[in-house]
Amino acid sequence: MGKEIIDFLYLISIIIFIIGMKGLSNPATARKGNLVAGAGMGLAILIALLTPMLAGTAVSMTKYVFIIIAMAIGSGVGLVASKRVAMTAMPEMVSLFNGLGGATAMLIGFIELKNYAPEGVAGKLAAVAGHADLFTGSVFSSVFALFIGAVSFSGSLIAWGKLNGSLRDNIKLPVPQIINVTTLIAVFVLSYLIMAGNEMNFTLLIVLTIVSLFYGVAFVSPIGGGDMPVVISLLNSFTGIGATVAGLIYGNNIMIVGGILVGASGILLTILMCEAMNRSLISVVIGGFGASASSASGSGREEVVKEATPSDLAIQLKYSERVVIVPGYGLAVAQAQHVCHELEQVLETEGVDVKYAIHPVAGRMPGHMNVLLAESDVDYDKLMELEPANDAFNNTDVVLVIGANDVVNPAAKSDAGSPIYGMPILDVEQAKNVVVFKRSMGTGYAGIQNPLFFGDRTKMLFGDAKKSLGKLKEELANA
Repeated sequence: MGKEIIDFLYLISIIIFIIGMKGLSNPATARKGNLVAGAGMGLAILIALLTPMLAGTAVSMTKYVFIIIAMAIGSGVGLVASKRVAMTAMPEMVSLFNGLGGATAMLIGFIELKNYAPEGVAGKLAAVAGHADLFTGSVFSSVFALFIGAVSFSGSLIAWGKLNGSLRDNIKLPVPQIINVTTLIAVFVLSYLIMAGNEMNFTLLIVLTIVSLFYGVAFVSPIGGGDMPVVISLLNSFTGIGATVAGLIYGNNIMIVGGILVGASGILLTILMCEAMNRSLISVVIGGFGASASSASGSGREEVVKEATPSDLAIQLKYSERVVIVPGYGLAVAQAQHVCHELEQVLETEGVDVKYAIHPVAGRMPGHMNVLLAESDVDYDKLMELEPANDAFNNTDVVLVIGANDVVNPAAKSDAGSPIYGMPILDVEQAKNVVVFKRSMGTGYAGIQNPLFFGDRTKMLFGDAKKSLGKLKEELANA
């Protein structure tokens, strides 16, 4: 009877979790969906804790005390970190969380393999005879959990370091594709040797763990620039896959379902982003894409930019019919999303049609700009994806590029030596006028110059984005 109750409660938690995930698919219901999904997962954790009691198994209260203490510490750290994290640091935090999920899957796989005991009469007879049957589904699951968890853990830590700038140029492995392929072959060989042995080989287990951790470092370290959101999405899917395998090891349905949802959605998102950037998924897995080309540095001749002032721009906007705003990481850094929304509202009272163009990899993680604009209550219907936005630029009077650099760089179409060559961009140069909000002429995350800044239709408005937008809003009121 206890098992039926446990299965029924798990089913309830899975349904709640899926309803919450469904809510995350729309910005209008995302906040509620997050709470519902959290409630479903919380119920699953409670069931997991009560399962031994419901099943009538003898339990040790000392273990429960340790579990509760660990949960309290982890919850406290997570709560404080989530409260204090800045919007600009969200990608870094997501990478850390991915890494922790991967580390959990890795440890589960390692411990299960280390303590492996053959199951069934045949397995026990084989163990007594001096050789264990290691070619089993459970051993394979544990090996795979160890590998995928280790890759997610070390890769996420490298991504975290790159996102906060500390590892951006510090780690550069030579011939990364060859190293990665060789490492993958080593993982397959080690896994086979472990499963083909007469008993669990602890030394090979440690070597496999180290090689798997190295693969995570090797395949993420060469990647940079606009490709980082793709890698974060892929690592997120790895964590989901690791949770699924861990669920299979323990026969926990909520871990299996939750891991499948995270892993599948992460893979689909990665494929869509690869298509949006004209990359192949295999180049992501093998690594090194977007990092080998030389940086573009412009035409080589001295070029000058034209500067705009808030008062001139206010008049230009006041007499415009259509305006498109292109947000980027700089908008997040300046925390200018709220004043940007206020500017949009002022323009609309003047009869101006205002839209936002969102590049698939704008910011530092998938959906970064959508979350940023949703925080300031920008209507989701005003957001345009890449293709509709590019179709609209020909009929746009003014494009305001705020803190975005690489996603509007025409070098992606014209300079084969550029590290972002081949990546679809927002064709803002097709608009009648382009105004770029920047602090300076410094390069963006990819570290390359942008020919757009020197275009005939482009003007630069230098300064902090939040202050510039605020000043522009005041000038509009006085214009």
